[in-house]
Formats: sequence, C-alpha cells, structure tokens
Amino acid sequence: MLNEQLTFTSPFALGFYLGLVFVVLALYHLIRLKGEISRFRRHLSDKLEIEAETAKKIKTDQETLRRENESLRIKVNALNELPDRKLQRDLEVYARAEKKMLVQVPGFAPAWETAKAEAHTELMEEEGGRSAPRRIFSRLFGGGGSASSSTAALPQRAEANAHSVETDGSTAKSADGSGDKT
Repeated sequence: MLNEQLTFTSPFALGFYLGLVFVVLALYHLIRLKGEISRFRRHLSDKLEIEAETAKKIKTDQETLRRENESLRIKVNALNELPDRKLQRDLEVYARAEKKMLVQVPGFAPAWETAKAEAHTELMEEEGGRSAPRRIFSRLFGGGGSASSSTAALPQRAEANAHSVETDGSTAKSADGSGDKT
C-alpha cells in the first residue's frame, strides 16, 4: 500500500510536482526581480552622481559669474565716475527728462522748443567766433563759480581782460566780453 502511494501518478506526487514547478517559477521571478532592483539601484546611484556633479558645476559657474558680475559692476561704476562719462550721463538724463516733459506737460513743448532754438543759435555764434563762450554747463555740473576759475576756464576772456587793462584803465566790459570805451 505504501508502494501505491509513492508512485508518480499518485495525487500526492502530482501535487508535489506541481508545487515544485510553482516554487521554481517563484525563485526564478525572485532572482530576476532582485537583479532588476540592483540594476535600478545602480542606475539611481549613477543618476544621483551625475546630478551632484552637474549641481556642483552649476554652483561653481554661478559663483564665477557672480564674481565677474561684481567686478564688471565695479568697472562700470568706475568708468561712470570719469568726468566725460558723467557729462554724457547727465546729458542723457536731461534728454530723457525732456522727452517725458514733452509728452506729459502740454504747455511745455512750445516754450522748450523756443529755448532750445535760442540756445542752439547762441552756441552757433560762440563756435563761429561772433560772441564769447559761456560756460553754462560747467556751472550746472559743479564747475567753479569764482571769477578766477571762470577766467582760467575761458582763456579768450582772460586775454581780452589783460589787453583792455593794459591799453586803457577805464574800459568797461559788457556781458559778452566785448569792450566799450567810455
């Protein structure tokens, strides 16, 4: 009777073999899943390393750019402090303010255009030698306000003053620098 129960066709043996097949399949899937998990872990560690290197590179590039930006800002400020550059900047500020005033204030435009035309005419006369130069911008931008600095800044006036004093002591000067003898 024992012999009958241990045959290959007995229900116990069939169940045992079927159980072994399921165990083998389960072990195969377990080994395959462990391999996939280890592959995913390697992939994740590689990805994290790459991201860490990229973040480090970005951080160093950002710090380098920050330092370059600061040095360029300092250079721009230093260049803006040059006298010629200050004058250009002030003129740009005045030009922008003029444009805003022309748009925003209705009565400003005609008076401003008239004043600009008169100033242009005065400059043309000064450049043509028909009148003595006037240093309005030097007063506006912090130039000297004393008589000695204005005569030093205007050599033509200084020469005219010295010449008129040498020739006649009672020479009266008009505002434009030409002398009238009285």
